[in-house]
Amino acid sequence: MNNNEIKILLVDDEPDILEFMEYNLRKEGYTVLIGKNGKEAVEIAKKEKPHLIVMDIMMPVMDGIEACRQIRELPALKNVIIAFLTARNEEYSQVAGFDVGADDYISKPVKPRIMISRIKALLRRINGTESTTTNGALTIGNLVIDREKYMVFKDSTAISLPRKEFELLSLLTTKPGKVFTREDILHRVWGSEIIVGDRTIDVHIRKIREKLGDDSIKTIKGIGYKFDL
Repeated sequence: MNNNEIKILLVDDEPDILEFMEYNLRKEGYTVLIGKNGKEAVEIAKKEKPHLIVMDIMMPVMDGIEACRQIRELPALKNVIIAFLTARNEEYSQVAGFDVGADDYISKPVKPRIMISRIKALLRRINGTESTTTNGALTIGNLVIDREKYMVFKDSTAISLPRKEFELLSLLTTKPGKVFTREDILHRVWGSEIIVGDRTIDVHIRKIREKLGDDSIKTIKGIGYKFDL
């Protein structure tokens, strides 16, 4: 899909931020829609069905958290990608955003190159770089993850992973670019088997990174992890 076919909805109550982001995204060829509060975000999203929504959290009329919650309840918008704009120290807001279905966050103050890079990473899902599954094997980039045989191949070379490392990598690669919170990872990989802490996840992530030999697994400080090409 070409950039001019992609609709991005920007939502913020600060005109300067909207103007700045709109200018930089239009330069990249994207179609940009504008909303000034959460209520407008929901209305525009219903009408225009954007591919990506970049939305502030603290806004008048309706905040970003409630807007995200309402958008996620609409079947026609179940696949829209939602990223929140948050200040670096708003860890609580980031967690609240992920709880209602946000896919990622972009830190304020917004820097053009970082913003464009983050948005391109999120849009890879609709540009054909999302993971695909064939005959039980998931392929993403140069990785093949065979869930039936518990095998991982990188550039056709087999990589041996213990069961929990395999399940953790498999989870992260199901939705490239999506941030999985620590709580979600613990629940989906370890379940109620045993009580484990954050340190357990960190150790498993470090071992996976060492074996893959790259930095495709990104740490989202205070939140969790995501897989990006």
